[in-house]
Amino acid sequence: MRILGIIPARGGSKGIPHKNRKLLGGKPLLYYTIDAATASNLLDEVIFSSDDDELITLAEAKHITIPFKRPKHLATDGAGSLQVVQHAITFLKEQGQDFDAVCLLQVTTPFRAKGLIDAAISKFKISEADSLVTVQKVPHQYNPHWVFEDSNGLLKIATGDKEIIKRRQELPDSYIRDGAIYITKVSVIMNEDSFFGVSTAYLETDADTHVNIDTNDDWIKAEQVLKQVGQ
Repeated sequence: MRILGIIPARGGSKGIPHKNRKLLGGKPLLYYTIDAATASNLLDEVIFSSDDDELITLAEAKHITIPFKRPKHLATDGAGSLQVVQHAITFLKEQGQDFDAVCLLQVTTPFRAKGLIDAAISKFKISEADSLVTVQKVPHQYNPHWVFEDSNGLLKIATGDKEIIKRRQELPDSYIRDGAIYITKVSVIMNEDSFFGVSTAYLETDADTHVNIDTNDDWIKAEQVLKQVGQ
């Protein structure tokens, strides 16, 4: 199975201006994800997709493959990651390069434990699922079986259960995507317009070192986490 790693990063950012090239711990945010990807032994190819000349120059300094400059219509606020990945797959296929799955690595989730990417790829291959995502366990107080929705001014259990689960020990584990890794079969991405397909495997990550940077508060948290992980 051939796995393509894709690192997307556009120049624009509303929450934090020039976020993807802003220095975190003395190096551009982009470099944390590039370093993690290039350290993988199971990614057959890693490419960088960007519309921004300064980001491309930074990526070139890390000797990562940059097969194209991303079209401007795929670098707007409304452009989704799915379309960006589909563009990369199509471009490489036209160059004679075929892959079985894509590993999407977002720059805004910079801290990935050593070996995490390869662990995710290995589990994905063994699972034979359509996709795999990294996740964080939801604290029990936010478990969906204890979450309520409004129903005409009254509360109903978000899961649709008629009676609430009373004991914490009886709650099933629940998870949220953490954004660090998405792995999906190319056939699912191209034919079903989805990163998930019918079956999705998962790999739990360390909540203590996780951060997804969208706001200035997230950036401050990333600086605090960096002191812990020492990357």
